[in-house]
Amino acid sequence: MSGPMEQFEIKRLIPLDINGYDVSFTNSSLCMLISALSVVVVFALCLRKKTLIPGVAQSIPESVYEFIHNLVLNNVGKEGLKYFSFIFTLSLFIATGNLLGLFPYSFTFTSHLAAVGALSVFALLFNICVGIKKKKLGYLRTFMPKGIPWPLAPLIIPIETISLLSKPFSLTVRLVANMTVGHVMLKIIAGFIVSLKIAGVVPLLFDSAIIAFEIFIAVLQAYIYTILSCIYLGDALHYH
Repeated sequence: MSGPMEQFEIKRLIPLDINGYDVSFTNSSLCMLISALSVVVVFALCLRKKTLIPGVAQSIPESVYEFIHNLVLNNVGKEGLKYFSFIFTLSLFIATGNLLGLFPYSFTFTSHLAAVGALSVFALLFNICVGIKKKKLGYLRTFMPKGIPWPLAPLIIPIETISLLSKPFSLTVRLVANMTVGHVMLKIIAGFIVSLKIAGVVPLLFDSAIIAFEIFIAVLQAYIYTILSCIYLGDALHYH
């Protein structure tokens, strides 16, 4: 049997090297592509017949849209609605990636620091660009809020800089840790199902309960990632 950590190995599906750089299409890349396409296909199918009084299929994407819309409105304000499409896309991509990893033979790309870290750094750069566009040079007040005496600048500026740069770290580590730990537990308990044979029905029931819990965690972590992204965007748009 494979070990519990082997499920996180990156495997090259289409090997490709360009000038010494490995840009191969991997199992992680495949699952990212599947996640993105899944969202597009589901929304397209559910919204192909739009009516004034929505049915069950139409209600699903509309409810998701309204939920994330309210998150942006409540945590960023009306100014943040112009960036709603970014938050909406990021949220659905993370949620789908979390849920996709629960299917047999799939790969959880949200359990890798590189994948989630890249998204978080991109979100940080996006927030910085939004802040500079809105405040111009006033964005520098992020590092030295108004009302603080200038003699404290050597202390405050490094603290605010570290605070800004730690945002993608906090987003990444929280999501990666939760996804990794949950999948490791599932794999370990699944090993007991095989080794205990007839008595394996007990760990099987326990594993089933963990899978249900992991579905909840997958959605919850996507929600946390989304709401923190909204808060960080709000920080970029508004002064201290």
